[in-house]
Amino acid sequence: MPRLWMTVALGVCCATASLQADDWPQFRGPNSSGISTSEKSPPVEFGLEKNLAWSAEIGDGIGCPIVAAGRVFVSAMVNPETVGLFAYDAKSGEKIWERTWPAGDLAEIHLTNSHASTTPAADAERVYFYFSTLGLLTVDAKTGKDVWRQELPVPFFVFKWGPGMSPILYKDLVIFLQDDDLNPAIHAFDKRTGELKWKEDRSEMAVNYSHPVICPTDAGDELIVAGTGLLIGYDPLTGKRLWHARTLLRNIKTTPVVQDGVIYISQQSGGIANQWLASVDRVETGNSDGKLSKDEIQAFVGKRPIPEAFFKRTFDRGDKNGDGQLEGEELDQAFLFPGNFAGARYDAETAADEQILAVRGGGRGDVSATHILWKHPTKYTDHIVSPLVADGRMLLIKCGGIATCFDASSGNSLFGPGRLGSEGNYFASPIYSHGKIYIGGENGQVVVMESGPKLNVLAVNDLEDPVIGTPAIADGRLFVRTRTKLMAFAEAPAK
Repeated sequence: MPRLWMTVALGVCCATASLQADDWPQFRGPNSSGISTSEKSPPVEFGLEKNLAWSAEIGDGIGCPIVAAGRVFVSAMVNPETVGLFAYDAKSGEKIWERTWPAGDLAEIHLTNSHASTTPAADAERVYFYFSTLGLLTVDAKTGKDVWRQELPVPFFVFKWGPGMSPILYKDLVIFLQDDDLNPAIHAFDKRTGELKWKEDRSEMAVNYSHPVICPTDAGDELIVAGTGLLIGYDPLTGKRLWHARTLLRNIKTTPVVQDGVIYISQQSGGIANQWLASVDRVETGNSDGKLSKDEIQAFVGKRPIPEAFFKRTFDRGDKNGDGQLEGEELDQAFLFPGNFAGARYDAETAADEQILAVRGGGRGDVSATHILWKHPTKYTDHIVSPLVADGRMLLIKCGGIATCFDASSGNSLFGPGRLGSEGNYFASPIYSHGKIYIGGENGQVVVMESGPKLNVLAVNDLEDPVIGTPAIADGRLFVRTRTKLMAFAEAPAK
């Protein structure tokens, strides 16, 4: 435990200046690891009438809470036309400030999602918040007043998963990645002024939802981004590509975890041709003929017009015979970048659509044959829930409440599949504090299990409201954003 805490704490110090040791400053905490560096531990048992420190009604949303300098920040849809950003005192629950903005013209999204789907990032001075129609907003952490704003291209998605990417912090930079269907790119801004420091085009990517993470190496820090077919290491100060590994699948929604210079990934993704046919051609808007036309895709999207640039970037590229239909290999050629056919249905090397792997950072150029430490197919990854790597083990949580655990040094199985005792859908990623793991479920229950080589569930706590965003831990408190509320749990003082 002390070694794990030191490893994470050192990485956090390298990655984020002006943060406190107890902070949970961005999506999934320090370096998006899910590991708390707090000296105090949250309670194991809690609920609406037990160890509830405070609760606030905030409106619909699934973005995660974050904590910086004793303040909790979270977003919500105040109403269908208005998005809000809230600040609370972490100990008392007193609302410090609230900001609202007109949401604008919003695209249709899946019912599980929310338009308040992103997680802010924060330090002691500023809060950095992304919203699809507003761009990247920065406000004063103490007052909520405007500091700077950067407009960004409104993302376009054919599939109705909707926007879900969040900014991360690195030294004096705010880094924002969005691999959408039209303008996939990664941006780095000066966090004090909003000045664009660098931008990297990612046109070879299909839609991904994986957040960047920092990997410290002997050669310097690397910004690690998982995407379509490629794991890429960038120089975080310049955006220069340092290395890549051709080892991933068609798309990725989970975020890698870094420990001791090793990047751990879990991934689930099918071939792109099958995905497009199943989603577009075989639903009520298609005719199930194994082909796709522009009209079918437009009918699938609905009333919102598809940008012509999308068809030029994809459909026209794949329609080799010019018949206005995509079929067979044309589907992969349309929706995957030339030379990047990861997860294509006719590529035997990527036939396994669920996998876990470990890649050593610090390489240069194509490291596909040199830096992959291990890679294993498995039936128990999840396409949304990110892995947890702690105490030398890699834990996966799959929809339905199924847990599997692997040795982090080899990828060999340690236990599972095993039931958590709380069935249902899982979208929140597991988090860790002092040998205990917290896992939130859409059924409103938060499972607490022991971190160990065997499955040992300690408690199942019912909050009676769906938990889709990953909780946060700071100063011995567990902060849970349910679908409509923000709750803080802490051990009640002894009487």
